[in-house]
Amino acid sequence: MHDNFRNNIIWQKNTITRIKRENKNGHKSILVWLTGLSGSGKSSIANVVEAMLFKHGVNTYLLDGDNIRLGLCSDLSFSLVDRQENIRRLGEVSKIMLDSGILVLASVISPYKCHRQLIFDIVGKNNCFEVFVDTPISICRKRDSKGLYKKADSGEIRDFTGVQSIYETPEAPDLILDGTLPLKKNAEKIIKKLYNKNIIPKFKSME
Repeated sequence: MHDNFRNNIIWQKNTITRIKRENKNGHKSILVWLTGLSGSGKSSIANVVEAMLFKHGVNTYLLDGDNIRLGLCSDLSFSLVDRQENIRRLGEVSKIMLDSGILVLASVISPYKCHRQLIFDIVGKNNCFEVFVDTPISICRKRDSKGLYKKADSGEIRDFTGVQSIYETPEAPDLILDGTLPLKKNAEKIIKKLYNKNIIPKFKSME
Protein backbone atom coordinates (compact mmCIF):
# COMPACT_ATOMS: atom_id res chain seq x y z
CA MET A 1 0.00 0.00 0.00
CA HIS A 2 1.28 3.47 -0.88
CA ASP A 3 2.51 5.37 2.20
CA ASN A 4 0.28 8.35 1.41
CA PHE A 5 -2.77 6.10 1.69
CA ARG A 6 -1.46 4.14 4.68
CA ASN A 7 -0.87 7.31 6.69
CA ASN A 8 -4.54 8.23 6.33
CA ILE A 9 -5.96 4.90 7.47
CA ILE A 10 -6.69 4.58 11.19
CA TRP A 11 -7.62 1.28 12.88
CA GLN A 12 -11.22 1.38 14.05
CA LYS A 13 -11.69 -0.09 17.53
CA ASN A 14 -14.91 -2.05 18.02
CA THR A 15 -16.93 -2.43 21.19
CA ILE A 16 -17.32 -6.18 20.77
CA THR A 17 -13.90 -7.77 21.13
CA ARG A 18 -12.48 -11.20 20.36
CA ILE A 19 -12.46 -12.09 24.06
CA LYS A 20 -16.15 -11.21 24.38
CA ARG A 21 -16.96 -13.37 21.37
CA GLU A 22 -14.92 -16.27 22.74
CA ASN A 23 -16.68 -16.01 26.08
CA LYS A 24 -20.05 -16.08 24.35
CA ASN A 25 -19.01 -19.09 22.24
CA GLY A 26 -17.66 -21.02 25.20
CA HIS A 27 -14.34 -21.76 23.52
CA LYS A 28 -11.28 -19.91 22.26
CA SER A 29 -10.40 -19.21 18.66
CA ILE A 30 -7.26 -20.59 17.07
CA LEU A 31 -5.95 -21.39 13.60
CA VAL A 32 -5.25 -25.09 13.09
CA TRP A 33 -2.95 -25.14 10.07
CA LEU A 34 -2.67 -28.56 8.41
CA THR A 35 0.24 -28.84 5.98
CA GLY A 36 1.37 -31.78 3.89
CA LEU A 37 1.67 -33.14 0.38
CA SER A 38 -1.28 -33.40 -1.97
CA GLY A 39 -2.96 -36.69 -1.09
CA SER A 40 -1.55 -36.74 2.44
CA GLY A 41 -5.06 -36.73 3.91
CA LYS A 42 -4.97 -33.27 5.48
CA SER A 43 -8.28 -32.10 4.00
CA SER A 44 -10.04 -35.33 4.97
CA ILE A 45 -8.67 -35.11 8.51
CA ALA A 46 -9.68 -31.45 8.80
CA ASN A 47 -13.17 -32.32 7.60
CA VAL A 48 -13.58 -35.00 10.29
CA VAL A 49 -12.22 -32.64 12.96
CA GLU A 50 -14.68 -29.94 11.97
CA ALA A 51 -17.61 -32.39 12.02
CA MET A 52 -16.66 -33.52 15.53
CA LEU A 53 -16.26 -29.95 16.79
CA PHE A 54 -19.49 -28.83 15.14
CA LYS A 55 -21.37 -31.70 16.78
CA HIS A 56 -20.20 -30.47 20.17
CA GLY A 57 -21.16 -26.85 19.61
CA VAL A 58 -17.80 -25.37 18.62
CA ASN A 59 -18.02 -22.58 16.05
CA THR A 60 -15.70 -23.52 13.20
CA TYR A 61 -14.82 -22.84 9.60
CA LEU A 62 -12.67 -24.94 7.28
CA LEU A 63 -10.50 -23.12 4.76
CA ASP A 64 -9.48 -25.62 2.09
CA GLY A 65 -6.59 -24.71 -0.17
CA ASP A 66 -8.35 -25.81 -3.36
CA ASN A 67 -11.58 -24.03 -2.47
CA ILE A 68 -9.68 -20.81 -1.80
CA ARG A 69 -7.91 -21.20 -5.14
CA LEU A 70 -11.29 -21.39 -6.88
CA GLY A 71 -12.51 -18.13 -5.35
CA LEU A 72 -10.47 -15.65 -3.33
CA CYS A 73 -7.22 -16.62 -5.05
CA SER A 74 -8.51 -17.63 -8.48
CA ASP A 75 -6.34 -14.94 -10.05
CA LEU A 76 -3.10 -16.49 -8.78
CA SER A 77 -0.78 -19.03 -10.42
CA PHE A 78 1.60 -21.44 -8.69
CA SER A 79 4.69 -19.31 -9.17
CA LEU A 80 6.71 -18.53 -6.02
CA VAL A 81 5.39 -14.97 -5.92
CA ASP A 82 1.77 -16.03 -6.35
CA ARG A 83 2.12 -18.87 -3.84
CA GLN A 84 3.23 -16.30 -1.27
CA GLU A 85 0.32 -14.01 -2.09
CA ASN A 86 -2.04 -16.98 -1.77
CA ILE A 87 -0.70 -17.65 1.72
CA ARG A 88 -0.83 -13.96 2.65
CA ARG A 89 -4.51 -13.74 1.73
CA LEU A 90 -5.25 -16.90 3.68
CA GLY A 91 -3.44 -15.43 6.66
CA GLU A 92 -5.39 -12.18 6.57
CA VAL A 93 -8.72 -14.02 6.21
CA SER A 94 -7.76 -16.31 9.10
CA LYS A 95 -6.85 -13.31 11.25
CA ILE A 96 -10.30 -11.78 10.73
CA MET A 97 -11.99 -15.09 11.50
CA LEU A 98 -9.96 -15.51 14.68
CA ASP A 99 -11.09 -12.07 15.80
CA SER A 100 -14.67 -13.23 15.26
CA GLY A 101 -14.11 -15.97 17.84
CA ILE A 102 -14.17 -18.87 15.37
CA LEU A 103 -11.93 -21.92 15.49
CA VAL A 104 -10.40 -21.99 12.02
CA LEU A 105 -9.09 -25.09 10.27
CA ALA A 106 -6.89 -24.54 7.22
CA SER A 107 -5.87 -27.39 4.93
CA VAL A 108 -3.16 -26.05 2.66
CA ILE A 109 -0.11 -27.74 1.13
CA SER A 110 2.01 -24.68 2.03
CA PRO A 111 5.29 -26.38 1.05
CA TYR A 112 7.73 -23.60 1.97
CA LYS A 113 8.91 -22.82 5.49
CA CYS A 114 9.02 -19.10 4.77
CA HIS A 115 5.36 -19.12 3.72
CA ARG A 116 4.29 -20.95 6.87
CA GLN A 117 6.31 -18.43 8.86
CA LEU A 118 4.35 -15.70 7.07
CA ILE A 119 1.16 -17.21 8.51
CA PHE A 120 2.65 -17.13 12.01
CA ASP A 121 3.69 -13.51 11.51
CA ILE A 122 0.21 -12.48 10.36
CA VAL A 123 -1.93 -14.21 12.97
CA GLY A 124 0.67 -14.53 15.72
CA LYS A 125 2.42 -17.82 16.60
CA ASN A 126 0.31 -18.22 19.76
CA ASN A 127 -2.79 -18.11 17.58
CA CYS A 128 -1.65 -20.88 15.26
CA PHE A 129 -1.46 -24.64 15.84
CA GLU A 130 0.66 -26.25 13.13
CA VAL A 131 -0.15 -29.82 12.15
CA PHE A 132 2.12 -31.73 9.77
CA VAL A 133 0.37 -34.63 8.06
CA ASP A 134 3.33 -36.88 7.33
CA THR A 135 2.43 -39.28 4.53
CA PRO A 136 4.97 -40.99 2.25
CA ILE A 137 4.78 -39.63 -1.27
CA SER A 138 4.37 -43.19 -2.54
CA ILE A 139 1.07 -43.38 -0.62
CA CYS A 140 0.03 -39.93 -1.84
CA ARG A 141 0.67 -41.03 -5.40
CA LYS A 142 -1.40 -44.18 -4.95
CA ARG A 143 -4.30 -42.16 -3.57
CA ASP A 144 -4.12 -39.37 -6.18
CA SER A 145 -7.91 -39.02 -6.18
CA LYS A 146 -7.67 -35.86 -8.28
CA GLY A 147 -5.19 -37.32 -10.76
CA LEU A 148 -2.76 -34.47 -10.11
CA TYR A 149 0.42 -36.54 -9.79
CA LYS A 150 -0.35 -38.22 -13.10
CA LYS A 151 -0.85 -34.84 -14.75
CA ALA A 152 2.35 -33.50 -13.19
CA ASP A 153 4.34 -36.51 -14.38
CA SER A 154 3.08 -36.01 -17.92
CA GLY A 155 3.86 -32.29 -17.82
CA GLU A 156 0.21 -31.32 -18.09
CA ILE A 157 0.54 -29.22 -14.93
CA ARG A 158 3.68 -27.47 -13.70
CA ASP A 159 5.24 -26.48 -10.37
CA PHE A 160 3.42 -29.34 -8.63
CA THR A 161 4.67 -29.99 -5.10
CA GLY A 162 6.43 -33.32 -4.79
CA VAL A 163 7.14 -33.56 -8.52
CA GLN A 164 8.57 -30.33 -9.96
CA SER A 165 8.54 -28.35 -6.69
CA ILE A 166 9.96 -29.29 -3.30
CA TYR A 167 8.15 -29.68 0.01
CA GLU A 168 10.06 -28.37 3.02
CA THR A 169 9.18 -30.46 6.05
CA PRO A 170 8.18 -28.42 9.14
CA GLU A 171 11.00 -28.33 11.68
CA ALA A 172 8.96 -28.09 14.88
CA PRO A 173 5.22 -28.50 14.24
CA ASP A 174 2.85 -28.63 17.19
CA LEU A 175 1.65 -32.05 16.08
CA ILE A 176 2.80 -34.67 13.56
CA LEU A 177 0.18 -37.05 12.23
CA ASP A 178 0.79 -40.32 10.41
CA GLY A 179 -1.31 -39.85 7.30
CA THR A 180 -1.65 -43.62 6.83
CA LEU A 181 -3.68 -44.01 10.04
CA PRO A 182 -7.52 -43.93 10.10
CA LEU A 183 -9.02 -40.45 9.74
CA LYS A 184 -10.90 -40.58 13.03
CA LYS A 185 -7.79 -41.55 14.98
CA ASN A 186 -5.86 -38.58 13.57
CA ALA A 187 -8.83 -36.26 14.12
CA GLU A 188 -9.06 -37.31 17.75
CA LYS A 189 -5.38 -36.46 18.24
CA ILE A 190 -6.07 -32.90 17.13
CA ILE A 191 -9.16 -32.67 19.33
CA LYS A 192 -7.17 -33.87 22.34
CA LYS A 193 -4.43 -31.31 21.73
CA LEU A 194 -6.98 -28.50 21.47
CA TYR A 195 -8.49 -29.57 24.78
CA ASN A 196 -5.07 -29.80 26.45
CA LYS A 197 -4.31 -26.27 25.25
CA ASN A 198 -7.59 -25.06 26.82
CA ILE A 199 -8.96 -24.02 23.45
CA ILE A 200 -12.11 -26.14 23.66
CA PRO A 201 -14.06 -27.66 26.58
CA LYS A 202 -13.90 -31.38 27.30
CA PHE A 203 -16.42 -33.43 25.36
CA LYS A 204 -18.54 -36.05 27.12
CA SER A 205 -18.20 -38.32 24.14
CA MET A 206 -15.92 -38.52 21.12
CA GLU A 207 -18.52 -40.50 19.15
